[in-house]
Amino acid sequence: MKPYAYCPQCATPLIEAEHGGRLRRACPDTSCGFIHWDNPVPVVAAVVEHEGKIILARNVAWPASFYALITGFLEREESPEIGVQREFTRNNQLIVAYHVPATGTVKLNEELADWKHVAFEDIQYWPAGTGYAVRDWLRGKGYDPQPMAWPKR
Repeated sequence: MKPYAYCPQCATPLIEAEHGGRLRRACPDTSCGFIHWDNPVPVVAAVVEHEGKIILARNVAWPASFYALITGFLEREESPEIGVQREFTRNNQLIVAYHVPATGTVKLNEELADWKHVAFEDIQYWPAGTGYAVRDWLRGKGYDPQPMAWPKR
């Protein structure tokens, strides 16, 4: 992946500068202060088992046909377990996935547009990110999930 050439905040050409004991791409404009830390983003994901099926959800920003695991970014002061309780691809992310047996009523937050139950035997995993967590969990339960068609880049 090609590194940033221009500041995403002010469009000034970035320079190499020492920050946090390492050379990093940074904006030389002191009024902007952008630093490209390029750290992986911790993401929590949950294989939510509810009423004998898995819950898949659709983010409000996704196409109407795409559903995936419940995921969310991990806040600075929380454990992965708390992040999964709060939240109920592929871009420099560290994904921590859990199996969550759940009961009760499903409620969506402002980030989720819809949800659905899917039987274990009907799930096709998406060959990226959290799709591998679904695949591995289902294989552990004795199922042989197949990959869904995935757009080529």
